[in-house]
Amino acid sequence: MSQPTQLPKSSQLNEFTTLELAQALMERLSISPNDWHRLKSNRNSRASEQVAAAILYLLKDQPQEAVVRLEQAVGWLDKSISAPPCPTHGDKGVRS
Repeated sequence: MSQPTQLPKSSQLNEFTTLELAQALMERLSISPNDWHRLKSNRNSRASEQVAAAILYLLKDQPQEAVVRLEQAVGWLDKSISAPPCPTHGDKGVRS
């Protein structure tokens, strides 16, 4: 079993606002373009990204947007949604 990650001391976290901490969490959990193909179907990664976004919307007093992100997170976890095909790989050769 892996060891839990060492958290910063509470006094260090107090240097940041709740919104700043939520934004940092969102940045940490967002799938980067370099990792997109590897993680686009990773249900835990996708759900984590959506939950972090929901927290940001709640902190910005936008509960309707938070609900949308939470529903997306649940969809990833209960397997009711899947990643769409990559726009650069889907529909090859089809031109409008």
